[in-house]
Amino acid sequence: MTSYDVRTPASAHASPQHTARRALIASVTGYALDGFDLLILGFMLPAISADLHLSAAQGGALVTWTLIGAVIGGVVFGVLSDYVGRVRMLSVSILVFAIFTGLCAFARGYTDLLAYRTIAGIGLGGEFGIGMTLVAESWPASHRARASSYVGLGWQAGVLAAALVTPWALPVIGWRGMFIVGVTPALASFWMRKRLSEPAMFVERTREPRRAMPIAELFSSAAATRTSLGIAILCAVQNFGYYGVMIWMPSYLTHAFGYSLTRSGLWTAVTVLGMAAGIGLFGALADRIGRKPAFIAYQLGAVVMVVVYANLSSPLGLLVGGAIMGLFVNGMLGGYGALISECYPTHARATAQNVLFNVGRAIGGFGPLVTGVLAARYGFAWAIAMLAILYVVDMIATLVLIPERRGAALD
Repeated sequence: MTSYDVRTPASAHASPQHTARRALIASVTGYALDGFDLLILGFMLPAISADLHLSAAQGGALVTWTLIGAVIGGVVFGVLSDYVGRVRMLSVSILVFAIFTGLCAFARGYTDLLAYRTIAGIGLGGEFGIGMTLVAESWPASHRARASSYVGLGWQAGVLAAALVTPWALPVIGWRGMFIVGVTPALASFWMRKRLSEPAMFVERTREPRRAMPIAELFSSAAATRTSLGIAILCAVQNFGYYGVMIWMPSYLTHAFGYSLTRSGLWTAVTVLGMAAGIGLFGALADRIGRKPAFIAYQLGAVVMVVVYANLSSPLGLLVGGAIMGLFVNGMLGGYGALISECYPTHARATAQNVLFNVGRAIGGFGPLVTGVLAARYGFAWAIAMLAILYVVDMIATLVLIPERRGAALD
């Protein structure tokens, strides 16, 4: 496949600092859209299920197949962005998302809604990896983890917006209107990317002969295969724990403690603020002490907090505990962008970001299903506590499989 001219006239002569800021803003807003979309779906599931007469399994499938679509989109858009450009593929992915999210508002039943959600998920799949790649290739090594963590904060901004907007908007405009609302930030994000140029590093590499297919680089040697396996495990645990908790927690609080939609939204907002603090702290910590030590510290904190949280019962305890648990459980999101970028060459970097993270997202997509099954059999508190086992596996994978490349120059 032949590479295209990846410069954009409006910004081809921008300074490195200006380009870096634009790349960061575009990536943050794109990932915010991702978080906003998935959380409003969690809030809307009861209304959608009631209106379209969906079973619990069908409602859960809407989330799972959105995430499966994201895996497909991650692979496709990741590979294409390593060939024809990061910015171009981000623009295409956001258009796919916007069109099919809008169509969700006109769904007549489970089958067509499932199809729309899956294809919208394909559009969302490119957001994380391509955005992280843009930022990693635009920022200096000394601030790479910190800048990448800001992209992770975009997700939390989107989730927080969903938690604040949905409780009052959903009763007024209904779930169909909420899907229309979801299209608006997508169009704004698309406009912002029109003013963004490709990283100079990527432009230079497109002039060189390719050494291998992008996906082949993930398994080009024993060391690369070991690293890819380790990162896939980390991403799987990250997504499994996050979706297992965030999708079911509002329903759990409602049924177990009588939380209204507004109070569940408050819990989500406070928990998301804890997650945001964790992500920001992780980026600074990873730049200072290294990627592996930061991951180990957070994984240990996650083991402790999921066990503690499972034993809380007071509304105040659940509120404060949710914020602290969120700090550790989702704070690690601040480290993947820098970690993956430093482990793979430029001509395969976006592929590695999207493939590995979205493989983890695909496995994590079963988090709501597994958590629901465990909760039905043992109770939600036990289902949460069992997540501690996953974070122990996470720690082992980090120690054994993940290299330390803090400050490394990108190839």
